[in-house]
Amino acid sequence: MATSDGPRLTRALRSRNFRLFFGGQSISLVGTWITRVATSWLVYRLTGSLLLLGIVGFCGQIPTLVLSPFTGVLVDRWDRHRLLVITQVLSMLQSLALALLVFSHHITVAWILVLQVAQGIINTFDTPARQAFVVEMVEDRADLPNAIALNSSMVNASRIIGPSIGGVVIAAVGEGWCFMADAISYLAVIASLLVMTVRRRERPPRTTSAREELIDGFRYVSRFLPVRSALTLLALVSLLGMPYSVLMPAIATKQLHGGANTLGFLMTASGVGALAGALYLAARRTVLGLGRAMSAAATVFGAGLVLFSVARVLWLALLILPIVGAGMMITMASTNTIVQTIVEERLRGRVMAFYTMAFLGTAPIGSLLAGVIAEHIGSENTILAGGVGCMFAGLWFALRLPRLRGMVRPIYVERGILAAAEIDADVKSL
Repeated sequence: MATSDGPRLTRALRSRNFRLFFGGQSISLVGTWITRVATSWLVYRLTGSLLLLGIVGFCGQIPTLVLSPFTGVLVDRWDRHRLLVITQVLSMLQSLALALLVFSHHITVAWILVLQVAQGIINTFDTPARQAFVVEMVEDRADLPNAIALNSSMVNASRIIGPSIGGVVIAAVGEGWCFMADAISYLAVIASLLVMTVRRRERPPRTTSAREELIDGFRYVSRFLPVRSALTLLALVSLLGMPYSVLMPAIATKQLHGGANTLGFLMTASGVGALAGALYLAARRTVLGLGRAMSAAATVFGAGLVLFSVARVLWLALLILPIVGAGMMITMASTNTIVQTIVEERLRGRVMAFYTMAFLGTAPIGSLLAGVIAEHIGSENTILAGGVGCMFAGLWFALRLPRLRGMVRPIYVERGILAAAEIDADVKSL
């Protein structure tokens, strides 16, 4: 636990590199969320198909499911800072390509699918590298949980701003300018990475092959119960619950009788709750209790989806979605924090790749299934079924907590994250 002076909520910003990254990424992520709203709206405008919404989501994230274990090995082998510069430049070019295709009136669903796959491949390298690089940007290891929570806050502040801007821009000048704004926004994070002062990690000579390291990472994740249980919960929540965002354009138009602005409002409402959840985690003094928070958040997330599925007026949906956003964010960020604090450093890139696969890699399967199921039973019933599944997943994790506490606490003490006295004072927390 951090004992140094400074505001508890923002203590990780004392580290210069993290401060630079926080500023640059905050701008870039607003553009990313603008593009997400614009992409969903563009596909639905061109086709009116719930199935194609699911297929586009599938294509954008399936590379994460297939490639993440392999890219995790490379993240442990390569320079993470240089890798992030490359992935950000490639992401900028992908958004620029979307903009130019829209402006030239050559955009088709086929082009969108191809570019979604390309961005998915880029993200397969970018996400585990970015998650693992957080440790290198934070000077005081005790500030790591705060850095992860602030990173989540940044993502979700952009979820509030980005969709709102996206809805207005789509209605005013069309989707092309959304993609162009996103391309320009990448310049901020690229600049922040280039001006960092990064101490290059000393890498011992490799005595194992990439294949052996891949197997080693899989063995660690599959056999170490706390990591396996946390990632399983996250995968279930992502698979069953997250597809609600893919179906949002249909909810906005058919169930709530709105348009692009309505979609932006819905995404923003979810983002408000997610930001509140991330700020709650950033303000926490200790990692104790995160396991309990994960199980409660997953259950609340599922209950929120059930309520959202039966909402028939906009004001009610806007009241419910912050609950959904907070539940998902606390589940995701708490998992990230627990995994990052207990994982062995030599395995960090590989384990964070499996984290990425659990969070983002299962989503394409969920998106595709949601698109297929929604064509038959409707988007609202699909979301309801996913919510019920998330509630059961949260209860399952709660039943495993007593055993997990006994395995995680000694690691916290050994690494100086917590003192033994702190754990004795709160015997009911993870």
